Amino acid sequence: MSNNTRIVLIFGGFVTAIAAAFYPIFFYPLVHKDEYREAQKTNRAGINQADVQPVGLKVWSDPFKPAGK
Repeated sequence: MSNNTRIVLIFGGFVTAIAAAFYPIFFYPLVHKDEYREAQKTNRAGINQADVQPVGLKVWSDPFKPAGK
């Protein structure tokens, strides 16, 4: 195997490993927003924000809501 082919395979493997690591962290939630909205509704159903929120911090908001609306 030539030297250039080995470098290309190593670099390609590294890029593939990085892409595989970022998919479940970034791309899956970005594509499946509705699933995460439903999970948040279920998980936050019985929580009173005033009881949980530390003093001086902003109250929870919808992270999927477009800015300015």
